[in-house]
Amino acid sequence: MLMRARAVALLLLFLLCLAAPVLAADEQRYGYLKVSDIAVRLDNGTADISVNYTVDEGTRFIFFLFGKQDLVNKLMTILNYNDARIRHINLTNADFSVDDASISYGNGVYWYPAHSFNVVIPNLTISSPQVTRNFTMVKEFPSGIGYFGEDGSPLPQPVPPVIPPDTTPVATTPGQ
Repeated sequence: MLMRARAVALLLLFLLCLAAPVLAADEQRYGYLKVSDIAVRLDNGTADISVNYTVDEGTRFIFFLFGKQDLVNKLMTILNYNDARIRHINLTNADFSVDDASISYGNGVYWYPAHSFNVVIPNLTISSPQVTRNFTMVKEFPSGIGYFGEDGSPLPQPVPPVIPPDTTPVATTPGQ
């Protein structure tokens, strides 16, 4: 009887191990992180990225003990930008900045190319100074977006017209 109970317990444990990957196959999840939305604000050639997410309750205590470096690494993997800089992070959201995310064509004209993320993003917002595009349940920003940035360099000032000096002879009276 004891052997039969052990066999049943072992079988249930084996079935649970097989079912766990299926239960964890949430495309919005990367480890203990689940992304809820990403907002990308384009400003000249820079992309300011805000990520909202949830973390599993069991991992919160680990962050307080060991810090948030693993959280930063996971978010960097999700964003798929090698040169993203972290500006702010906590257990529910993070802000990143990516220099040269857009291609500059000069005179304040930019192109933000297509970009792939490493998880499915439930709500993706791409905002430029002219337009905002919203996407749902995407793993990539499918097409680029062109926009006009604020160059920051002073506009050329108009050149005042050159007025030639008056060259008419002045009459003078002798003796003065």
